[in-house]
Order: sequence, then C-alpha cells, then structure tokens
Amino acid sequence: MRQPSYVWFLLVLLLPLGGCHRGRPGLTVSAASDLADAFSEIGKQFTAETGIEVSFNFGSTGQLAQQIEQGAPVDLFAAASLSYIEGLEKKGLLRAESRRVYGVGRLVIWTRRDNLTDIKSVSDLRQPGIRRIAIANPEHAPYGIAAREALQSAGLWSDLAPHLVLAGNVREALHYAESGEVDVALVARSLCHPSGGEAGGRWWLVPADLHQPLIQAMGIVSSSPKQLAAEKFCEAVTSDNGKKILGRYGFAVPAVGVEE
Repeated sequence: MRQPSYVWFLLVLLLPLGGCHRGRPGLTVSAASDLADAFSEIGKQFTAETGIEVSFNFGSTGQLAQQIEQGAPVDLFAAASLSYIEGLEKKGLLRAESRRVYGVGRLVIWTRRDNLTDIKSVSDLRQPGIRRIAIANPEHAPYGIAAREALQSAGLWSDLAPHLVLAGNVREALHYAESGEVDVALVARSLCHPSGGEAGGRWWLVPADLHQPLIQAMGIVSSSPKQLAAEKFCEAVTSDNGKKILGRYGFAVPAVGVEE
C-alpha cells in the first residue's frame, strides 16, 4: 500500500489552524497602552453585562497598527491617535463607518515621591539633578510624539535629547520611572492613579498647548468575524458609564464634530 506523502501529512495537521481566526472565542481588542487601566475596567463590566469575554492586547499604537496590517487576528482597534485609525481606514482594514472618537488624552510629567527634584513645569526638566528622562518612542507612539512636541515647544529638545530613554510604549516609560531606572517620565495621565501612582509617584499636567491634541479613536477591523460584538463594545466605551470611567482616568470628552 502506498504511504501518504509527507506534504499531505503536514496539510492534514495544519488544516485546523486555517480557521483559528474565525473560531477563536470572545472579542480581541488591540488598544493603546494608555488605555490599560480604563479599558480593563470597562471590559470587566462589559463581560458581566453581555457574557462576551474580552481579550486585550495593549501596546504602542503604531506597532499595533502594523500588526493589523500584517493580518493579526484582531476585532477592534483602539488607538491613542486618530491618524492611525484614518490610515487603516484608507487601506480598507478598518470599517470607516465604525469609527468612534472616545476621548482626548493628556500628557504628564511623572516622578517618584522619593525624588526630591522640584518640578513644576516642563522647563524644570533641565535641572542638573535630572539625568535620565523616559518617553515613549515617537517613531510609533503618539504619547512619544506629544512628548517630543512639548519639549520642542519649550525649546528643550536639543538640550535634553542626550538624556532621553526611549521606551517601547507609554506604560514602559512609566515603569522605567517607577523602578528608578530614570529620574522622570513623560507619560499618559490615564496611567496615573488619583493618589499619584501605586509606586508612590507625583505628576504634573503638561500644558495642552505645547503639543497637538491627543485625539483618541477606535474602529472595527473589516475582516473581523465578530462585528456585532465589536459594535457592542464600542457602545460600551462611548456610553455614559464608559465616559464616566474614561473621565476618572483623566480623558477629556472630545469636542463635538472632532471625529470629522
């Protein structure tokens, strides 16, 4: 009897994997790292109310967008910048009619409580006691872009560039400061707890006019087999309760018509 070829044997083994995107349970949401705390809270309530499990993939907006371009099995993308949503819409990867602007983020200066450096403004970052400053990488992170713009507006970019430590995303930048690897970090207000941070931190808002507005939006991936569930999650985020949770984490309500 003729033995089946090795190629056919591999095809039989790999056949079930072909439908893994369509058959995966729950909802998969790729979200900017500044949303980690707020979306985790919204997600728990969403699951309790709908029975739909939500899996989050938090990271740098630019890197998450690239993953979607490469075919990552994602149902919904929540970005820290409207421009990335628009870019994926133009490529047909997100449904344009599903776009929702859910908030405007704020940039802050964060440092540990045991850091005795007196910081009250962006210009104070040039003090001799501040040797290392963490920001998210502006090549792919909206909060990194905002940090660069703020430093440029304050006339500090050239002086401070040698002292910058580029993190993969804004949460990683905060971790560098929490652990003491850097003296200061420019991070998202949404990651700072009301008490100043679980690691005993202090933070100050960076004036919003020093950088372009951090208009944050989300959209449903065109190829997702979970369109209805994704729409329900969008509704949960933009509901009165969702806005209340986002507001508690420092997100401002977007101006009327900003999504246009």
